[in-house]
Parts: sequence; structure tokens; C-alpha cells
Amino acid sequence: MNTRKRRRKHLISDVNLTNLIDVVFSILIIFMITAPMMTQGVQVDLPKTESENVESNQSIQVSITGRNEIYIDQHKVSLLDFRREFKEVFINRSDIPVFVNADKQVPYGMVIRIISELQNAGVVKLGFLTLPLDKSGDL
Repeated sequence: MNTRKRRRKHLISDVNLTNLIDVVFSILIIFMITAPMMTQGVQVDLPKTESENVESNQSIQVSITGRNEIYIDQHKVSLLDFRREFKEVFINRSDIPVFVNADKQVPYGMVIRIISELQNAGVVKLGFLTLPLDKSGDL
């Protein structure tokens, strides 16, 4: 006979959720911090005018930054590839307006070149984004 008593090993069925909760909260905090950064558009210092804002739910924005970088919506493109890239975006959306969003320090010739490319692509509804004038009237 066996003199040793056999003990049954019981499985622990409890799950420790503390570590899981810590990881989930850490990921949540990271998303809360980074989400506003991902929704911001291209930073452009717009000129100021007295015109009223036009509201449009759907549009294509062509942005030119102060460093002469060109963006179609949020996608950066070079000046040489602008025509091809814009046609790819515009081909199925030809009835919606296109807004040019140019920094006030961008050379006038570059803005005109972009406008010419937009017209050659078939854009009919073209607008420009500006900021309202201060009450003092400063540009």
C-alpha cells in the first residue's frame, strides 16, 4: 500500500485582470492624445478678406504651405506629379468644388500654375479659402 496521501491539484480558475486593464488604459490614453493630431489638416497661414464663408460638405482641398509643399486633401504631392495625382482624385468626383488653400507667403506664380492645372483637369467649381478680417482691418 502506498503510504503517501495523494492530493488532488485544483486548477485556479480566476483570471487576474489587473495587467489587462492597465494595458487597455494605456492604449486608450495614447489614442486620446494622438487622435486630435491625426484629424488636423495641413497648416497654412491664410490671407484675410471680408468675404463670407461657403459651406460645403464634400470638396477637394488643394493646399500649398509656406514651404511650397502641395497637398491634395491630406496627400502630399510634388509639383511635377500634381496633374496626374489630381486627375486620379478628381476623375470620379468631377461635380464637387475644389478649394485652393494657399499660404499668404506662397509666390503668386505658383498659385496661378496650380489654378491652371486645376482648370486643365476640368474643374468648374473653384474656390479659395481665406480668414475673416480683424475688426481693426489688418490684413
